[in-house]
Amino acid sequence: MTTLPLRIALRYLFSRKSYHVINMISGIGAAGMAIGTAALVVILSVFNGFDSLVSQSLTDAHPDLVIKPATGKVFRPDSLSWLVEEPSIVRLSSVLEDQAFLSCDGKQGLVLVKGVDLAAEEESPLKAHMIDGVWQLHRGDRAMAVAGAGLAAQLGLNPRFLAPLELHYPSRTEAISLANPAASLRSVKLGLAGVLSVSSELDAKLLVVPIGTVRELLGYETEVSALEIWAAPEQAQALQKALQERLGTHFRVLDRYQQNASVYKMMRYEKLAIFLILIFVVLIIAFNIYSSLRMLVIEKEADIATLRSMGATDSLVRRIFRLEGWLVSLVGIVIGLVLGVALVLLQQQLGLVPMPGNFIVDAYPVVLRASDLLWTVAGVALIGYLMALLPTRKI
Repeated sequence: MTTLPLRIALRYLFSRKSYHVINMISGIGAAGMAIGTAALVVILSVFNGFDSLVSQSLTDAHPDLVIKPATGKVFRPDSLSWLVEEPSIVRLSSVLEDQAFLSCDGKQGLVLVKGVDLAAEEESPLKAHMIDGVWQLHRGDRAMAVAGAGLAAQLGLNPRFLAPLELHYPSRTEAISLANPAASLRSVKLGLAGVLSVSSELDAKLLVVPIGTVRELLGYETEVSALEIWAAPEQAQALQKALQERLGTHFRVLDRYQQNASVYKMMRYEKLAIFLILIFVVLIIAFNIYSSLRMLVIEKEADIATLRSMGATDSLVRRIFRLEGWLVSLVGIVIGLVLGVALVLLQQQLGLVPMPGNFIVDAYPVVLRASDLLWTVAGVALIGYLMALLPTRKI
């Protein structure tokens, strides 16, 4: 008895209808569900691809863990010398950063000055993101700087120009003179060694310089604003927990997600918004299934009367037509799923759709995730079930 509604629904699904328009509308509904499902799979995979590119850029620009003071901007790292002996730490570097005023050849702007030590200068993954000049923070006795691409474009900075960079920062120890505010500024001069590109956010403000230069500019001696830690990927989470327990409430140990929480949240919200928009489009397309099922119920009134005379209950009749409507959706889902996965795999292997302009990749990046497939199938199947449920309530 349990398979009877399904058998009858399958017969209705593939049988020729008296009115060809019913077959046509059902076909349009199934095709719409297939296209909507494939579009969800492909577009979500493209979002995953761009997310992976952004995450890779953030991986190079930000360490696995960062130790920052819980209060204030800087701290003395002397009490944390034991970190050097921690076996889980692959590399440790000191950072001192703050906002400063940059002027060069008559152009000015605010920048994020990031001072790094010799360890970071020699082994920084930012080296791989150089697009002009060289990664070099010392040239003999002269301090050098590397600027973000957006900042360089805004201020017209070029490593081949000889004009020096001048950084200015208000003195922390002297009162600001209202008569001559410029006299209260501390200043340092640097050369420009190169330009790098990591992400649009960092590129617009980042200026990497030696940590000694930043200390001279800000008036510090040994203070740092953060300690950056690189660890083995499988040990980063456990190391974060262990360090936070040992350091207590005086320091914060941030993983890569916490360092860029706003960026990761924005990417998730954008992906969710696209998913909801496409689901709404599928919902509109699914009204074809609603229409075809309503017409099928009208056409099969004689069959319904026959089934009732043979002892079928109203709930059994409703189940038959609900299954028939849902089967139309499932056919579309299966076709769309196969089509979407095939397109994603072809894009991964062959790069069918190239990226326009000069980009870091030649073709649109795509990453297929099982969770996206599950959410797509669940969302589209739920819409199909609702479209099959509504027109059968009054049978």
